[in-house]
Amino acid sequence: MAERKFRVGVLGSGKGSNFVAIAEACAAGQIPAEVAILVSDVAEAGILARARERQIPARFIPPGKFRTKLDDEAERAYVEALGAAQVDLIALAGFMRVLKGDFLRTFEGRIVNIHP
Repeated sequence: MAERKFRVGVLGSGKGSNFVAIAEACAAGQIPAEVAILVSDVAEAGILARARERQIPARFIPPGKFRTKLDDEAERAYVEALGAAQVDLIALAGFMRVLKGDFLRTFEGRIVNIHP
């Protein structure tokens, strides 16, 4: 029986340069993991296209009514999507929203924030 790969969920809001670096390093075996899902808070973000080019599941989830953070409903949708993808770690690769409350509790100790 094959051992399950370590699964990374990536959140991003922009063009996706950090996401591409992560995905390519995983594909090349430099990072012993796979990108399980990409989620963006921007419907037309380039990062979504970068994920789809690599056949990585990519989703836009509306952030809700706030400009700088996810509202409670959006936060639940993000938690649900990442949970369904069975992620072991979340990489915030240019994700431009503040995460709080239940999101942080659900993924405590499993979130890395990357800045370009």
